[in-house]
Amino acid sequence: MHILLLEDDEEAAAYLCKGLRESGHSVDHTTDGNEGLHLALSVTYDVLVVDRMLPGRDGLSVIAMLRTGSVMTPVLVLSALGEVDDRVAGLRAGGDDYLVKPYAFSELLARLEALIRRAQPQVETATLSVADLRIDTQTHEVKRGGEKIHLQPMEFRLLEFLMRKPNQVFTRTMLLEQIWGYHFNPQTNVIDVHISRLRSKIDSGFSPPLLHTVRGAGYKLGESP
Repeated sequence: MHILLLEDDEEAAAYLCKGLRESGHSVDHTTDGNEGLHLALSVTYDVLVVDRMLPGRDGLSVIAMLRTGSVMTPVLVLSALGEVDDRVAGLRAGGDDYLVKPYAFSELLARLEALIRRAQPQVETATLSVADLRIDTQTHEVKRGGEKIHLQPMEFRLLEFLMRKPNQVFTRTMLLEQIWGYHFNPQTNVIDVHISRLRSKIDSGFSPPLLHTVRGAGYKLGESP
């Protein structure tokens, strides 16, 4: 999932961003309602997590503006305001779900996954394949030549992204922005490390190799180098 988080409590936001990224998702974060509105209007996200009390523009106003602009991205409202009238106001403003602080991270993650399932077209296939490599995007099962392969969450997210656009070359910067959702130092080796781990799992012992380094350009997944 590519998630936009609008939360002005830096400590709470850091905790949530860390948990979501460790679960294999990319997160953009802002503390300001106006900036959050701009991001939600200009970038495609799978789901938004919006705190009600924000500087610049309050969370419910952000949601209402998005709905007025026909942006129907699922929204989970986070708030310390938990009375019935508060929850009703959040849902009527255009929120799809409402979670009261303090909350359990596991519940928040489950609610986000449920929002994504409801938003996804039912006709979308769950299986992607390139040559004899196949993945199930719902169960996260990965097989090559019928043999099961275990991937870590970020490895799976990287593989899924590459398999959705086979033979397309992606630069390190493109992968960092699309998979991790935030900027690294251009000299970082995080992409190289994950590519190396992924290659060792999906190509080692199999033929032909599918994960290719395009010298001076980036990486691609396909049957031909």
